[in-house]
Amino acid sequence: MANMKVNVCGVEFKNPVIGASGTFGFGKEFQHLYDLGKIGGISLKGLTLERREGNAPVRIAETPSGMINSVGLQNPGAKYFLEHDLPQIRKFDTVLIANINGNTEEEYCQIAELMSDSSVDMLELNISCPNVKCGGMAFGIKPESVYNITKAVKPYCKKPLIVKLSPNVSDIKENALAAEEGGADALSLINTLYGMAVDAKTMRPILANVKGGFSGPAVKPIALRMVHDCYSVVKVPIIGIGGITTGLDVVEFMLCGASAVQVGTANIMNPMAMPQIIDELQNYLTEMKIDDINSLVGALKI
Repeated sequence: MANMKVNVCGVEFKNPVIGASGTFGFGKEFQHLYDLGKIGGISLKGLTLERREGNAPVRIAETPSGMINSVGLQNPGAKYFLEHDLPQIRKFDTVLIANINGNTEEEYCQIAELMSDSSVDMLELNISCPNVKCGGMAFGIKPESVYNITKAVKPYCKKPLIVKLSPNVSDIKENALAAEEGGADALSLINTLYGMAVDAKTMRPILANVKGGFSGPAVKPIALRMVHDCYSVVKVPIIGIGGITTGLDVVEFMLCGASAVQVGTANIMNPMAMPQIIDELQNYLTEMKIDDINSLVGALKI
């Protein structure tokens, strides 16, 4: 059997397949389906300091080869999570990544400090949230704001800090470099693309919030290109996200420079997606006579 273990910032994953934030809950929602110890890790549902009810329904719309969501970060709040949810899910034999969110720099720093003092293994900084002090523009749009929020949060992190990059930018390489310079230990990309869905019969948007995040198989070519672009300019590890549904998809992301991947929409399409992907990945390594999965990282032949 080939080695499937990967190491990201000193944290060892038994394989590179991680559940993406917002698509796998806190993990316990899937525990009756299979042993969560089989997967590499879970990027937990996005957390904010205070409880959020999320956006009004309709919050999810199916599209060809994907979906659009506008859930609005519904979550119980950081303190409730630490008291009630984390003790339940820490028993899972897998890496736990806290996905943290805020509307101000101060909120990000406070939740980073809370999570750093907990038993989670890593933090993932979601910088797609609107900065209410700067007119609502997302923290992750401009390189200077990416640098500033990363630099501000980093001192509060006792665990490795992953910065999750938005694809809705002019040049993702600039934002990757800004995050690295600001102190990111790793990057994850891509977050969802900005899109919308329309009902031709009612002549109305399908989502109550009108617009939302587009994900699923259709975004994979864009995500691959962005991972490849970022790998060419940064030295920190990259976690690839976007349209992964098979073991071969994982291989493609690793060839483009990803050290690990996150699987998102596929979990909603098929709750058994990640165990199947891991099995397919192992079969690929055996078929290709590859002894160590890490040899795939950045091995794309151009």
